Amino acid sequence: MKKVHPEFAFQSRELEGQIDGTLGDPPNRKNYDMMVQALVSEYGNGDGLDDVNMMAFALVDRIRFTDPKGLGREAMDYESDDPAKVFAMANCDVDDEGKAMYASICENHPELARQAIVTAFLYKNQARWEDDDQSLDQLARGDEGDDDELDETSAGDDFTQLFDQDGGDRE
Repeated sequence: MKKVHPEFAFQSRELEGQIDGTLGDPPNRKNYDMMVQALVSEYGNGDGLDDVNMMAFALVDRIRFTDPKGLGREAMDYESDDPAKVFAMANCDVDDEGKAMYASICENHPELARQAIVTAFLYKNQARWEDDDQSLDQLARGDEGDDDELDETSAGDDFTQLFDQDGGDRE
């Protein structure tokens, strides 16, 4: 299992949540298909939101990955200078709409398209990568517990008299 960039891990989890949320409980495939079709149409026309997850959502059912190992390497770096390298590792040749969408996003939004392709890859291949454990238990490991020993000294008389409304001495 490979580690991936934390932002890709986050985007993949977000995509899973969006897909599950769109499908609903019980799953409604008709609503899901309408959502995907609307996104494919928007991105195919050169429009669409500048959003990694929405673009990955549009890609996820139509994309085929031709170089999974290469995409795994690309998942370690969220920002890249060469998005064309990722474009060559996948395609959407299932139907004409998919081809048009893929060409459009690669041409009009190259950096975003690169991130969306890798996000879709990670979503569809969850067994190939490992997410960093960001749970509170993991983050607390190795903590010395210094916060537990608070300085509980009592305030001196001079300090407490500052708040004495009568201004007199206490007896």
